[in-house]
Amino acid sequence: MKKKYNVYGIGNALVDLEFKVTPKFLKEHKVQKGLMTLVDEDTQHRLIKAIDHNDTIKKSGGSAANTMIAVNQFGGKSFYSCKVAEDEFGDFYLKDMEDAGIPTNFDRQDREEGITGKCLVMITEDADRTMNTFLGISSGLSVNEVDDRAIKDSEYVYLEGYLVASEHGLEAMKYTKRVAEENGIKTAITLSDPSIAHAFKSRFRDVIGASVDLLFCNEQEAKTFTGKEDLLGAREALKQEAKRFVITQGKNGAMIYDGDTFIDIEPYDVKAVDTNGAGDMYAGAFLYGITNDLGFANSGKLASLAGSKIVSQYGPRLKWHEAQEILHELK
Repeated sequence: MKKKYNVYGIGNALVDLEFKVTPKFLKEHKVQKGLMTLVDEDTQHRLIKAIDHNDTIKKSGGSAANTMIAVNQFGGKSFYSCKVAEDEFGDFYLKDMEDAGIPTNFDRQDREEGITGKCLVMITEDADRTMNTFLGISSGLSVNEVDDRAIKDSEYVYLEGYLVASEHGLEAMKYTKRVAEENGIKTAITLSDPSIAHAFKSRFRDVIGASVDLLFCNEQEAKTFTGKEDLLGAREALKQEAKRFVITQGKNGAMIYDGDTFIDIEPYDVKAVDTNGAGDMYAGAFLYGITNDLGFANSGKLASLAGSKIVSQYGPRLKWHEAQEILHELK
């Protein structure tokens, strides 16, 4: 029986505020370059005030949200569970999700008072992205925001790795995975960030439990999580962690394990200006592909092409017509 949704996602709902900065700025303000760091609201305000922010890009974001939007842009259907507040940024966030055609848990439940989370994304000239995140009300994301009915009507659930940083988020991940497995729904997870993969390795293992159907990570995350110094060692170790996995390698393409063999995906040669959202886009395109009969190899090609388009522009999203052009180009 055909499911209503290709993918059910759960993650931190954050309004992304993107700025261009210099490495000198990051050093002066003691910001760790290239990583995601959780900060308080005062720190985030201080950094925003210090930046010349005339060219701010504002989008509804959060890693899993970007991935769900990508699924929809290619022609799929997704559902998103998250937590935003009854405030201006919460209004903006849900309107953006509605415009993308993505139903959320707030279609059936009320929002609470509080502050919607925001992610300060700082892009340097080398296309690296550095994120300082104030989770706000999203830090309280719990099993209360999980929608069992939507899970049961999905082909895959997608768990955002950043959620392991919160006790409530961790429980929401476990609960979502359990509901999915009990109902024969496939599970996917992303390691999200090298710092998260390192700091919460045991929590990730607790969630993954060698039973997750599909794991997404980049090369650095794979090495950090497995404790291996080289990619070949990391990929062999990952076989013990997940049934199938994708390791993205930036300008070197990607490596896919389909449960039986390794598939090398060639990169598309582009000049990278902003890597923010590249991994999210890759996961979204790949999930669209495997839930629409493209197979692992062609899904990898689609994801690689989509990722190359994302890094060659500013912002974590494609335009809707660009996603359809990419699909046409693949055919």
